[in-house]
Amino acid sequence: MIGILANTFAVVLGTAIGVIVRHFLTERYKDALWMVLGFAALGVGMQTVVANLPKSHYPILFIVSMAIGFPLGTYLQLDDRSNRWLNSRFSTKVGEGIATASFLDCIGALAILGPVYAATSGNQTMLYTNAMFTLVCAIIFGAGFGWGMLLETPIIFIWLSLIFLIAKFLSASFFSPAFIVEMSIVGGFLIVAAGLSLLKIRQFKTVDMLPALLVPVIFFILLNVIKAF
Repeated sequence: MIGILANTFAVVLGTAIGVIVRHFLTERYKDALWMVLGFAALGVGMQTVVANLPKSHYPILFIVSMAIGFPLGTYLQLDDRSNRWLNSRFSTKVGEGIATASFLDCIGALAILGPVYAATSGNQTMLYTNAMFTLVCAIIFGAGFGWGMLLETPIIFIWLSLIFLIAKFLSASFFSPAFIVEMSIVGGFLIVAAGLSLLKIRQFKTVDMLPALLVPVIFFILLNVIKAF
């Protein structure tokens, strides 16, 4: 669990450093920083999608995932509800920052395979690598959105811990390369949407998109059940 704690601490430390830097930035430079965040998210998201689409064994799964997940999130009004709560406590639209940072830090091979390797072999290398990436992201997002980014801390801790516990006590084989590919494709599109929102090219309610990530999980659970019979 030390690698998971390192990732959690990276969010806290990075956010604190970012907030200190934030005090020295004028609004003009804060706007420029937001553009950097948008381009970074857009680039990472596009690279994730392009790198994983050719590896997909279920090429329409990401379409089905978004077709089910986006309307479900819209129906549940996840984005509006979370933003109402956050905006009543913070001066910036920190919900957008938390969603984008969480996508970047939690979706991808490092964030999924890291806890699996830690649970099955005790190897923390991938988790430490992800922690360094998370630290850099936290500094940038802390400078852009302020102390509210600390709310990402429980998200990354719960996400990594859940994968760790499933791999250790249930089935490490569930996190197959095929599963990671499909999750990465869906996650990549969500990161692209977050980047477009930050760049103000098109405003997306990124939190409403979160249920799309559940569809590949359910699909592979059903697939494993079918294969068991």
